[in-house]
Amino acid sequence: MLDVTEEMDSPTFKSDTVLSDVHLHCPNKRRLMVRLNAVGQPVFLSYFKLLWNTEDSLSEKYVREATTERELQYQSGDELCDKDRNNLKKEREFINSEGVEALLDEDGDLEVVRRPRSASDLEAEDLLRDRVYPVILMKGKEDAFEDEEECTRSDVVKIEHTMATPLEDVGKQVWRAAFLLADYILFKRDMFRCCSVLELGGGTGITSIIMGTVAKRVYCTDVGEDLLAMCEQNVTLNKHLMEAGRGEVKVKELDWLKDEFCTDPEAPYSWSEEEIADLHDHCTVIIAADVFYDDDLTDALFRTLYRITHNLRNSCTVYLALEKRLNFTLRHMDVTCEAYSHFRNTLNDLESLQDRKIKYVVEPIKLDFCQFLVYERMEQLELWKIIAEQLT
Repeated sequence: MLDVTEEMDSPTFKSDTVLSDVHLHCPNKRRLMVRLNAVGQPVFLSYFKLLWNTEDSLSEKYVREATTERELQYQSGDELCDKDRNNLKKEREFINSEGVEALLDEDGDLEVVRRPRSASDLEAEDLLRDRVYPVILMKGKEDAFEDEEECTRSDVVKIEHTMATPLEDVGKQVWRAAFLLADYILFKRDMFRCCSVLELGGGTGITSIIMGTVAKRVYCTDVGEDLLAMCEQNVTLNKHLMEAGRGEVKVKELDWLKDEFCTDPEAPYSWSEEEIADLHDHCTVIIAADVFYDDDLTDALFRTLYRITHNLRNSCTVYLALEKRLNFTLRHMDVTCEAYSHFRNTLNDLESLQDRKIKYVVEPIKLDFCQFLVYERMEQLELWKIIAEQLT
């Protein structure tokens, strides 16, 4: 007799899926996919706005906007009760007298006093969220931005991605650490100008695309033909951003579990001998974002870093962005972050290496630079710099 429970459990628990926080707060409208990829996963298109005017604090800007938005909602037909009116008045007094800090809790998070939600609130919120979170669109005139020039503006990055993927396909989503690294690139764009750059685990390519706006050439690498095809499509969608600086992004396969570059001319996204020589002769920057979630892959990435930096003609600086993810484990009976702990241990091992050819110097980067993309820059985000200095 067929065991129905076993048949149900098999597809349900065969593979866990994960969803990036970047995609959690998508607007309710226009949440339509663009297409299905080669493996049958829905592909979405999101527009991410670059905030070039970062003179004022982002947090203060959004605190004032949130308060103004609530005032507009109150004026749209709902009567204010005395409690709501007092709360709104207090918010205004705090902002004007004490600044944004008065609205932050002990952890630094913004405290917003909310009234009970009505149907009109939900409708108004739905319209307001488009400005804050990525807008998912469907191809076609009816579902595109009302302003057609939006698609080619210099402050909009268009990214195709999937949502809620198995762990092995997380590269097809957009992650917060990629935004953090993109922020740093834009903040230090003069430092990266005209550089030759290698990205490891490029995923959707958003960080390489941002780097391509300032660097001379970027090799965006990952594994998986479907993922690389999506990445190449994103590079094509954002060519207008790179034209001004004449930057170039090349999508290539680079498997950390293999010791050599893929040079098979029949394989898609393989390397030519000229491209390998160009990388070794000119690369001075290596970047990677949110790739430290599996210990074996972390080990493989550091082996790849070690091998490539030893083959480079010049000294190189590596930038690694990541997010510490806390999990409760039965083994420890506590909340731990094992993947992060393994990353830190491996980082320390790299710095401790006794090497006659290269000296590795590791240091954290303070996250006090401007924010050019809208996301929550939480305390679990980190950015590390590794200087691989040639000794001979």
